[in-house]
Amino acid sequence: MKAAVYTQYGSPEVLQVKEVAKPSPKGNEILLRIKATAVNSGDVRLRKADPFAVRFIFGLLKPRTNILGTVFSGEVESVGSQVKLFKVGDQVFGHTDMKFGAYAEYICVPEDGSLALKPAAISHHEAAGIPFGGVTALHFIKKAMIKPGQKVLVVGASGAVGTAAVQLAKSFGANVTGVCSTANIDLVKAIGVDKVIDYTKEDFTQNGETYDVIFDTVKAIDVSRSLNSLTKNGVMILSAAGMSEMLQGARISMTSERKVLTGVISHKAEDIIFLKELMEAGKYKPVIDRTYPLEQIAAAHAYVEKGHKKGNISITI
Repeated sequence: MKAAVYTQYGSPEVLQVKEVAKPSPKGNEILLRIKATAVNSGDVRLRKADPFAVRFIFGLLKPRTNILGTVFSGEVESVGSQVKLFKVGDQVFGHTDMKFGAYAEYICVPEDGSLALKPAAISHHEAAGIPFGGVTALHFIKKAMIKPGQKVLVVGASGAVGTAAVQLAKSFGANVTGVCSTANIDLVKAIGVDKVIDYTKEDFTQNGETYDVIFDTVKAIDVSRSLNSLTKNGVMILSAAGMSEMLQGARISMTSERKVLTGVISHKAEDIIFLKELMEAGKYKPVIDRTYPLEQIAAAHAYVEKGHKKGNISITI
């Protein structure tokens, strides 16, 4: 089978499409013929080994996992002897978590992993654009316990996690303000925000508004300066935090009534199913910026690395 393989950390060009062995499903696994995947910021960071600490987990001198990609949408080609939830021909989508491997024609995933039947009304490209931003935003929104009527500020509202955070917060009944650039105002309005702040013209920390939740999806805010825009018992979410922001957040949580949420996300099949049901109810729509064939995976990475993508970058396989 074809797969985008990398054997060293570095620029997008380290990704090379090659022939590799096709996997076979174990007893509790399904073999999926992938139709689409997506390039996310996490893939880019791992490819670059940025931050350096990535190397301590995924390989010090070279990557131990040679096929990136955490999200997928495709068709079940075969199933293991113990599989009961899915059958050959089912259209499914989901997230591999830290196992990666979705930049390939085929992948084996456990039937009890983070996957679900694909909504019939959407394409494989759209389905592959749901899990990364969707499960990240959902993880933190559930931890923040967002309630109807609360004021939520989403920074980076036009990105993969940002577009998901806006729509999920709205589905929980929040009043949502999105922060984005001038070029993305129409997109952010289209996904349902109540108000837009153009960061090229306005600094949300200087407008006198306070929010129950500030969700920074792109590591764009000054944490200390942004605290004045958070209510006394508010929650700050730093989904893209580095080590310094994590330590700063821990100190704030320990010394004040405010709470800062960071760290690694977790997800289950029920989270994918929740996102699927929201989509079927018309309350969630994946945003696709560009689509590339697998053969142009390096170009897709180069585009994502610029930091200006809108929603998701889909890859046809």
